[in-house]
Amino acid sequence: MAFEGIAQWLQNTLLAQFIAGSAWAFPAIETVHVIAIALVVGSISIVDLRLLDVSWKTHRVTDLTQEILPWTWGFFIVAVITGLLMFISDAASYALNFAFQIKLLLLALAGANMLVFHMLIEPGIDSWDINRSTPASARIAAGLSLTFWIGVVTYGRWIAFTTTDNFGPL
Repeated sequence: MAFEGIAQWLQNTLLAQFIAGSAWAFPAIETVHVIAIALVVGSISIVDLRLLDVSWKTHRVTDLTQEILPWTWGFFIVAVITGLLMFISDAASYALNFAFQIKLLLLALAGANMLVFHMLIEPGIDSWDINRSTPASARIAAGLSLTFWIGVVTYGRWIAFTTTDNFGPL
């Protein structure tokens, strides 16, 4: 089944029709989504700002990540679930929305950046975890992370105000 067919099938489900047709469901889901994204980006920013040596310099990166990242993952799961619920309400249109496509691309880049950090940079953390300058590789990863997440928020906001007629498909 082609992607367009899958998108059409999704938006024809009873749940999608309820969300699209209800006066309160979509706004309620969107409210939870926005709060979850704010908490994801806020918690990631704490770690990224530490990696950039901007703040929390007296805190170990490992302590910050152990305290914050479990919450980040919880908020992220809520954001994904609510995002999927909003998506299915008009899947065929969202799938072609340029801002939506860019948001997904930036999410993928943020995920790839996180994997690179955890697989290649974090294993050497003992040498710079506290009271030492963060290595350039970790600062670059943090800068990219902040950039990607700011982009996710920006393009996520633009989704409601853009159509394929405005920008064309990716």
